[in-house]
Amino acid sequence: MISLPTVLSASLAALVTTIMTLSAVQTDDVYMVKKSWADPGALMAAHNAAWAEADQIDWGTEPWPTTFRALTTPDALWLRFDAVDSSPWYTYTDRDDKLWEEEVVEIFIDPDGDHRNYVEVEVNPANALCDLLVEQGDPDLRAVIEWDFPEIDSTVIPIYDETGAKTGWSAMVRLPWAGFNSVPGTNVNLPPAPGDQWLFNVFRIKRPDGPGEPHSNVVLDAWSPTPGESFHVPEVFRAMEFE
Repeated sequence: MISLPTVLSASLAALVTTIMTLSAVQTDDVYMVKKSWADPGALMAAHNAAWAEADQIDWGTEPWPTTFRALTTPDALWLRFDAVDSSPWYTYTDRDDKLWEEEVVEIFIDPDGDHRNYVEVEVNPANALCDLLVEQGDPDLRAVIEWDFPEIDSTVIPIYDETGAKTGWSAMVRLPWAGFNSVPGTNVNLPPAPGDQWLFNVFRIKRPDGPGEPHSNVVLDAWSPTPGESFHVPEVFRAMEFE
């Protein structure tokens, strides 16, 4: 087990300018997760028709807004992030690299809503994954980076406009329901029953000055506002309700 406060504090302390965007488009505190019978390959390939039924969350700092959607299938929870960005960058490419030090989209999921033992999943533009079990949020953050979500799958697909110019990237993540059994102390319906609610929050980190100056003008965007520089504030998580 590692203690992430040391890692994260060292990274965050180096920020020269931090822009915290707290403007979420969605005002309802409950995000509805709808059922899908779409082909899994179409979901993973970000086919718009496959994702058409999903409710959408939009938030973020211009010119780098982010969209999040989620769907359920009988065997998994599906997540999709669409990140507007004509020049995303990365240097990390391995599983469980410190993706939060670069550019990334993130989700925290607390199935039983007790603010402890929640799942963190991060994906960067290279489709590198970092998954953690967060035992406790700030101010005494404790997380297990050696923990892996069983059989997690993801992909990243570039987004182009009608002229062929790259305008962003989409990240899809598949979380099999059975994998949530590996979260200690969690006793919830798997798959969730209609009306069940879990807690979550979604995030985006943009570092516009590139790998040469990764700690300058950093944009830390939280959908549900956090009161400081850390995202690990489970008290502000919002509900996702399953159809």
